[in-house]
Amino acid sequence: MKKIDYTLIRSPRKTISIQLSPVGEVVVRAPNRMAKRDIERFVESKRGWIEGHLEKLPVAQPKLTDTELRDLARHAKEVLSEIAAHYAPLVGVDYGRITIRAQRTRWGSCSAQGNLNFNCLLMLTPDDVMEYVVVHELCHRKEMNHSTRFWAEVERVLPDYRRSRQWLKENGSGLICRL
Repeated sequence: MKKIDYTLIRSPRKTISIQLSPVGEVVVRAPNRMAKRDIERFVESKRGWIEGHLEKLPVAQPKLTDTELRDLARHAKEVLSEIAAHYAPLVGVDYGRITIRAQRTRWGSCSAQGNLNFNCLLMLTPDDVMEYVVVHELCHRKEMNHSTRFWAEVERVLPDYRRSRQWLKENGSGLICRL
């Protein structure tokens, strides 16, 4: 049986854990003083879990070129602006300018001044996911937090938002890896 390849990160922690990166790298975080043989035994004991999760990872997609990213951003500006214009009256808010970026950590954001920022990679998601992210940011015009009131407002406008949110959790990292 082939040994599982992993990256080991030691720190002053008390427990050992395993993480899988979006591209399938196994990362083991272990206490500074834990013996290497104990770490290897732990990793081997989790072989089934590791292999099962690695099988579920999406096939790696090629990195997007600068030209492709510019094209996505141009298209995103047009499409996401239309979605924002449609949903803003339904949410009952206005907004400032819309900016499109290629971001590794966010799908969207809303500034205190009402400006909306969106990730150009949204153009690679289903329409309902794009709508969810836009509505999410528009709802921040009413609630600049993720309180119960905020989520109630998102649900009022998009009763099925949880499905889109779940899609992003399951598929978003595979898209982010293309940057």
